Amino acid sequence: MREMIQMVVVLVVLGSVSGGLLAAVRNGTQDKIENQQLKFVKGPAIASIMEGASNDPITDRFKITVGDEEKSVFVGKFDGKPNAIALETYGKGYGGDVGLMVGIDMDTDKLLGVGVTTHSETPGMGAKAKSDPSFVSQFRGLAVQDAYKVGADGGQINAMSGATITSRAVCSATTDAVKIFKEKKSEIEAKMQEFK
Repeated sequence: MREMIQMVVVLVVLGSVSGGLLAAVRNGTQDKIENQQLKFVKGPAIASIMEGASNDPITDRFKITVGDEEKSVFVGKFDGKPNAIALETYGKGYGGDVGLMVGIDMDTDKLLGVGVTTHSETPGMGAKAKSDPSFVSQFRGLAVQDAYKVGADGGQINAMSGATITSRAVCSATTDAVKIFKEKKSEIEAKMQEFK
């Protein structure tokens, strides 16, 4: 009986030490992981959306709270003033969530563009949402009041051939981003004043 108690105590101590070490490593690397994601995953989409910005939108960012989640808002400066944002949302694709960065011009309330950040879609089919400029370019210039739907659903977006579900995911994620923008516009505008 005594050996069993010793074994349980040893296991509890080892489990606690291991858990503590893992938590410390996670906390110590969290900023580095976020920076790597910003640079290599979200950065290319932000750069393509904010092409021509006079600042670095990845550096100029702030967070807003949407429900119980914090979202990063990336600020772009055009014509010397902060007047564009980009934020990431997700849509349900064929193979999983499709991460989408959506850029919005604050002066005109129109989309600057969209860029896929992450996906688990079928290579050569739904994965084209990230690499096919003719698909994502359809969103550029659309008003935030527009409905974002594929043609099969009565919308103005031409779905990618063989990847209608992915196309719908991009439209859904765009709709979510615009909804967040409309709900949080005054808060976003107030925080953007810090970047003048």
